[in-house]
Amino acid sequence: MKKVYLVALTSLIIMLSGCATEQKLTAKEATQIAKEAYIYGFPMVLNYKTMYDYAVDTKSPEYKGDFNTLACVARVFTPEDKTIVTPNSDTPYCMTWVDLRTEPVVFTIPEIEKERFYEVQLIDLYTHNPAYISTVATGNVPGKYLLAGPDWKGEVPKGITKVIPFETQFLFSIHRTQLFNPSDLDKVKKIQNAYRVEP
Repeated sequence: MKKVYLVALTSLIIMLSGCATEQKLTAKEATQIAKEAYIYGFPMVLNYKTMYDYAVDTKSPEYKGDFNTLACVARVFTPEDKTIVTPNSDTPYCMTWVDLRTEPVVFTIPEIEKERFYEVQLIDLYTHNPAYISTVATGNVPGKYLLAGPDWKGEVPKGITKVIPFETQFLFSIHRTQLFNPSDLDKVKKIQNAYRVEP
């Protein structure tokens, strides 16, 4: 996998730096172009690696499930969980890679008690976070959020709380649900079971 990652990044740098072949470049200019291409391309290549490990390579120890399928883990993460660099230790996760090429996807959030923090972080392939569904952003009230890719122009179905547009066709979502203490794990599982990801 590391070899594929390096080949993809090198190809991106060569492709982007090749855009300026009409004129002669100095070594300093070529170095600057390579740096800018690396900075531009690195987040997407690294994010693709995470997508590959989580949703494509079924033999990966980090595999979570197919696209548009929410995978919940009712435990705290440990140093053995290595795909994400610094996972939280007090917010059990649900994760999915979302494919918006065919149609939008609807995320359903249940009512969550006022004192419990939750967050759905939505990350596009550029690693931008265009929106959050969370205690802070939308409140602990139930809702249905339609996630739409850049080409979608359909009608919004009834009952949708909000439409959230994205500039990439793939995105990664991380649902975090606060765990107060070890005896609270069953309540967290109940909330996780109420999260929905549907076409």
